[in-house]
Amino acid sequence: MSHPFFLNKGPISLVKVYDFLKINNLKKNDFNFYDIKDLQSANKDSITFFHSKKYKEVAKSTKASFCLTSDLLKDFLPKTCEPIIVNNVLNAVARITEEFYPKSLEDEFDNNVSNIDDSVYKNTIHGKNVLMGENVKVGANCLIGHNTIIEKNVHIGDNCKIGSNTIIRNSIIRNNVSILDNCTIGKKGFGFFPSNKKNLRYPHIGIVIIHEGCEIGCGATIDRGSMSNTEIGKNTFLDNQIHIAHNVKIGENTIIAGQVGIAGSSIIGDNVRIGGQAGISGHLKIGNNVDIAGGSGVIKDIPDNSRVMGYPAKNLREFLRENK
Repeated sequence: MSHPFFLNKGPISLVKVYDFLKINNLKKNDFNFYDIKDLQSANKDSITFFHSKKYKEVAKSTKASFCLTSDLLKDFLPKTCEPIIVNNVLNAVARITEEFYPKSLEDEFDNNVSNIDDSVYKNTIHGKNVLMGENVKVGANCLIGHNTIIEKNVHIGDNCKIGSNTIIRNSIIRNNVSILDNCTIGKKGFGFFPSNKKNLRYPHIGIVIIHEGCEIGCGATIDRGSMSNTEIGKNTFLDNQIHIAHNVKIGENTIIAGQVGIAGSSIIGDNVRIGGQAGISGHLKIGNNVDIAGGSGVIKDIPDNSRVMGYPAKNLREFLRENK
């Protein structure tokens, strides 16, 4: 269920992939791809990509038959996966993803919303000026605040509370979730390729999944995934004014204080505590039972059962010893 809300236009042939990317296919062989997926979730019928040594261990076990990659990384792939060598891997991924999912770059407001009083959910307890989009499902015993817009492609479970002035799209909200006022959930992330002439947007075909028992504080922004999903684990609480970027995975029973920012594709474990105004760089792995002090800047992986502080974040005892 990587991207249930975006229409897949596949299959796309290998010949067309070479054509899109302007690569001369000397072997003249062909193959049909039914999707594009990351290294871990790819199967033999999907095309994948490998752009950084950070993912070399995952690359070694990918089940994909073909992989967009560079000449420097191709030897990490298994023999069952044929490399497609390109100059810029992420540019190539964006180009192919757009072919599979041509509407994944669109993120304009939902022009087909209607007042909740004119919908099948008119008996849901709600405030004034609540709007509902297409493909929206709302469970039993939910509350929705004033001026909130539940745009297209949103599934909300039972016993959920949605605050006022909140916008949700492309998201699945499990049971017993509280989302407070002024949140924005499910918009596309900050993924693009800088260019002197025109910045090129990266398609976002993932969604946001907020699991059971979570609380999302006022003014939080949670971006939907680009290739995989953005997920908030069961019973995790986010304070006010937090930003969760695309593809971030947060585990269960984690508590994150106000104004924390977590950059794209980082993974946060279970039972993690993050103090206010801390920053987590992208593509990192934070282990289970980790404490990160407020104001810290995390720029490398943190193992299980660690306590860190400072910038760059380091072991708490080491930080205190150096700053007596």
